[in-house]
Amino acid sequence: MYYTVRHLTKFVYSNEISESIMETRMHPRSDEFQRCLNFQLSVSPRCRVFSYRDHLSNHVHHFDIPGQHEQLVIVAESLVEMEDPIPVPAFLAPDAWTELDSMVHEGDFWEFLFPSEFTEPTPRLLALADELDVRRRDDPLMVLHELNERLYRWFDYVPRSTSADSLIDVALEQRTGVCQDFAHVMLALVRARLKIPCRYVSGYLHHNTSNNDRSVSTATHAWIEALIPQLGWIGFDPTNLLIAGNRHIRTAVGRDYSDVPPTHGIFRGRASTDLTVAVRVQPSEGSALPDQELPVPEDWSKLVEKAQQPPAPPPPAVTHARYMQQMQQAQQ
Repeated sequence: MYYTVRHLTKFVYSNEISESIMETRMHPRSDEFQRCLNFQLSVSPRCRVFSYRDHLSNHVHHFDIPGQHEQLVIVAESLVEMEDPIPVPAFLAPDAWTELDSMVHEGDFWEFLFPSEFTEPTPRLLALADELDVRRRDDPLMVLHELNERLYRWFDYVPRSTSADSLIDVALEQRTGVCQDFAHVMLALVRARLKIPCRYVSGYLHHNTSNNDRSVSTATHAWIEALIPQLGWIGFDPTNLLIAGNRHIRTAVGRDYSDVPPTHGIFRGRASTDLTVAVRVQPSEGSALPDQELPVPEDWSKLVEKAQQPPAPPPPAVTHARYMQQMQQAQQ
């Protein structure tokens, strides 16, 4: 199965800024069941784009625009080939916990076992762990299947109900969130109570009319992967009550969202920012990207989702003329 992915990000500034420095993580990974066959990144104003692989083999692109500009547009376009992953059973053998502990003891999984910025085990989280009966019992896979379903039913999916920097207590208190929150809560529960290595996955989900996905089709997506004996890294999507399959396109993995945001950067100047993001994932019959120019065509305006919060006001006057502000987009 082939998919084309187009991801538009547009920053509009209330005043001209003098410099933008940005990192992106939009290049799909290539591994056993997924291969990125083509990737293009277009930036306006035009600039030279550099890339590297981080320690988890995520593709990272980065650039610096030093001139005056009032907006920044980033368009990523990918062609990805997806294969059906191995079937995931409902349960494992009775000695699976022992096998898992042996894998952890012999491997290097510490960063996926300890709390991270967005997965701290707060009192609210531990209370939820008791409510959902999150503890070592049966076998690791059966417990994760149950937790995936219980989080799906415990939370309501509400777009824009949290922000990119929301901690898990925000979603726990209101019992609503986006895919980023579902993933963070599941990671925190699994690490705190089950001691299973697990990681955050940033990417895209292909939606169609035959699926009852709760997540929106015009945004990036997030889910988790847990290390399972005999099976390796298995993806769980508590937002949509799914096991990650050939519709889940992975771009990056990390401890939590802070490791793998689609965009992350700063600008120099005194301005507020209006952010627009649009994502389109479509099946493709060929093994080459469509022959079209970037950025994306105007009909994408139907897919665009704007942040409903008004732009933050410009910062107060400062003694120096330049001001640095962080820019990043949440995953819905």
